Amino acid sequence: MKKRIWKIAGINFDHFHMGDLLRYAHEHPSAEIVGISDEQPARMEEAVSKGLVARDRAFTDYRACLERTKPDVVILCPAASKHGEWVKKVAPYGPHIMVEKPFAASLKEADAMIAAMPRGKTLMINWPLQWVPSHRKAFELVDAGVIGEVTNVWHFGGNRGPLWHGADKDVKTPAQVAKEKPQSWFYQRARGGGSLLDYLGYGTTLCTWYQGGKRPLEVTATVDEPAGLEVDEHSIVVARYAHGLSKFETRWGTFTDPWTMQPQPKCGFVIAGTEGTISNYDYDDYVTVQTRKRPLPHRVAAPATKAPHQNPVQYLLHRLDAGKPLEGPVSLRISRIGQEIVDAAVRSAKLKRTVKLGS
Repeated sequence: MKKRIWKIAGINFDHFHMGDLLRYAHEHPSAEIVGISDEQPARMEEAVSKGLVARDRAFTDYRACLERTKPDVVILCPAASKHGEWVKKVAPYGPHIMVEKPFAASLKEADAMIAAMPRGKTLMINWPLQWVPSHRKAFELVDAGVIGEVTNVWHFGGNRGPLWHGADKDVKTPAQVAKEKPQSWFYQRARGGGSLLDYLGYGTTLCTWYQGGKRPLEVTATVDEPAGLEVDEHSIVVARYAHGLSKFETRWGTFTDPWTMQPQPKCGFVIAGTEGTISNYDYDDYVTVQTRKRPLPHRVAAPATKAPHQNPVQYLLHRLDAGKPLEGPVSLRISRIGQEIVDAAVRSAKLKRTVKLGS
């Protein structure tokens, strides 16, 4: 039986991760990139020049792109505050939709995105850390009960800053960063900028995954207030659960980028349970485990991921082919709880006090 070829379009290039996602689609044997769209032609040039899509399939009008190419799946990478707006624009055309992290700028916006999807169509929120071998191995061990019931999760996430790298982690110069900074949505409050909104969802969403979908009772957050900037570059958030505390820290301005050289503190997770602990840091090929039976910290290999868990496009098409719902951080159930925590953190930082979830 001939395998279905999924037609994919990439719309809105605000987030540089669009380049990575299009590459995954280009490399997938059951996918065809039928079109891309952005209001700024220059932002599509890299995808065209790399041969990911033909030049005559690059549109400045998203409606023309959707009407002429009729994609089965649309990848969206708009600014954080525009996720709801773009899902509402694209959903009526009937494709499945993958939105690059974060879920949204608010829980209200996230719920509007869910409501906008036609019946039977999938909305997926991509969290790139879900595909990192060390983090998947940690979940595998947690799920197997190796450390008992999870009681606490610590996450430190960040990089030198969102403008220091482009698609495929291509490094930019200080001059390029200085030129882009005034115009970049990453540094504009109204467009969902700031390290908290950029990175907190990673910690809160994967923490929810590690904790089996449990929700905290209340959240306390604080952010820095850098001179000359209208957004934060550093946040510390504590979530109180019925069973314990978890902490999430976001940082633009780490000494090095974790994918080239881990900074101090390391980017990644530490998970504590009733029977042991796991540390799983970004991009390591192992995790470190302690258990009551073997309290001396020891490494457990985290081998390269296998299909269908190697990248988000592969996973989405696998689940669509199988007719099965999404699982893990990319699912709406887990991502929505992660967004609830982010919402509470935003309110807490603004009010400078602890807030209850959903208040």
